[in-house]
Order: sequence, then structure tokens, then C-alpha cells
Amino acid sequence: MITNSNKRIETTVNYNLDMFTPMRDHPFQVRDDSDMQQLMESIKEYGVIVPILVRPNPIEGGAKYEIVSGHRRYEACKRLGIEDIPVIVRNLDDDEAILAMVDSNLHREQLLPSEKAFAYKMKFDALKRQGARSDLTSEQVAPKLSTEIIAEQENTSKDTIKRHIRLTKLIKPLLDLVDEGKIALTPAEKLSYLKEEEQRALAELIQDYEATPSLSQAVKLKEMSAMQMLDADMMFEVMSRPKPNQKETLKLDLESLRTFFPDSTPKDMESAILRILTEWQKREQSKVQSRNSWDRDGR
Repeated sequence: MITNSNKRIETTVNYNLDMFTPMRDHPFQVRDDSDMQQLMESIKEYGVIVPILVRPNPIEGGAKYEIVSGHRRYEACKRLGIEDIPVIVRNLDDDEAILAMVDSNLHREQLLPSEKAFAYKMKFDALKRQGARSDLTSEQVAPKLSTEIIAEQENTSKDTIKRHIRLTKLIKPLLDLVDEGKIALTPAEKLSYLKEEEQRALAELIQDYEATPSLSQAVKLKEMSAMQMLDADMMFEVMSRPKPNQKETLKLDLESLRTFFPDSTPKDMESAILRILTEWQKREQSKVQSRNSWDRDGR
């Protein structure tokens, strides 16, 4: 038995995996990574130590229960071929389920920015709805803004929460770049104010030129969008501006280079190419000197 935060005694029971369905719009990915492998090894050796939390499925005709927290444990058991899993069944409305789901996952390490973004947004909306309910007392909902509550609970600033929530306004190609670490949080927040068609044009520009906007460029793009001046030419002009402290790089296809360097490592290829270019440069300089000498003698 387990005692929850409201001092109610809850019983753990074992149910078949077929009785559950993942929570709708669950923002946290269940990735096949080293953490999942470690979890599977732990379950294989010790079993599921912490029961998953479920609620009666609000959608009729589907599985009997909806998973609120424990999606990774559920997935690990499926992969291991385990048929039953310990669960706690709790009657929760939609907002209570969202808060429980988000709070049980935000402590995890290595969360993607997009996961935090949609989790914060779901929690923000749930807290706002709870604050508007007349059946809740002032003691149940603190007289604070939702962002303040989340910031206090996550030990971060309101601005950080707001920036993450703004990420939910990005189209998927741009949000993927944020998850990949190619666009930082603050520039991404500025880009979220661009119209959808502007974001799509920017995503195509980034793909074509393999260049992501700096903070100053993102700020300028936001300003131009607000002034209704962000057409394709303006976007290209802003993105073409030099970035401070940025080194230009040249990308070459590794497989194409292997035609000329079949047994070389990438570092060896780089050294060989630089050596060849150095020799070519010397030959070109020698040619120029020879022509200049011939011109002088010819006079």
C-alpha cells in the first residue's frame, strides 16, 4: 500500500498490460536509448519497483485504463515480454492527470527542449483552468500566475518557463533544430513570433545554406515580421549578415572523398587535401612569377 500526498491509502494491484493505453498528447518521448536499456536490465533483475499510475480511461470503447505516469516502465515491460505490471488506480480529472503526468517526468535528466516546452504548456493551461474553477478554494490554488508556480517548483526563472512555452509555436522542422542543439533557446523563442509561412521559408533557407540564425539575427527577423516586412529577400539579407565569433566551415561528402582516399581516416584526408592545395598554390605562384619574368624580358 502507498500513501499519496492527500493522505489517502492506495492499494497496488497487478494488471495485464493489455488493459492500458498511453495518455493522450503525452509530451515525453519513450526513446530506445541507454537509459531504456538500463531500465530493462533493472526490471529483469528486480521487477518493477515503483508502480505505474493510471486512471480510468475517459474514452469509451478503448483500453480500461489510461497511463498517467510510468510510460517508460510500461514500454520496458512490453519489450521484455512481461505480461503484468503493478499499478495504482486513481480517479483523476483531465487537469489532475496532466499535473501528475508532468510532475512525475520533469525530474528526468536529458529531457529535450520540446518535451519541456509542451510539458510546461500543458501544466500552465491546467493550472489556469484550475484557477478559474469555482469549486476550488483559494487554499487549493495559490494566488500566483501559473508561470510563477511552475518556476518555483522547477527552481528556475519565469522567463525560462515562458521561453520554453513559446517553443510550442514553432513548426516541427525548427523545433527539431532546437532539440538537436543547432538553435539555442533564446533565439528560438524570438523565431516563435514569426508567422507559420515565414517559419517554413526560414526552415527551407536553413536547410539550403546550412546556417542557423544567431540571437541578433533572430531578433531582427522578429522585428521585420512584426513590421510586415519579412519577405524572402529580407530574410536572406538578414541571414547573410556575418555573425560575431563565428568561424566559416566547409562541408564535404565523406563518401565522395573515399574515391580518392579509400584507406584514409577523415583526419588523414584533411591533411592530404591541405598538402595538395599547398603544392598547387606553390605551382600557381611559380607560374605567375615565370609569366612576370617573361613579360619583363620580352620588353
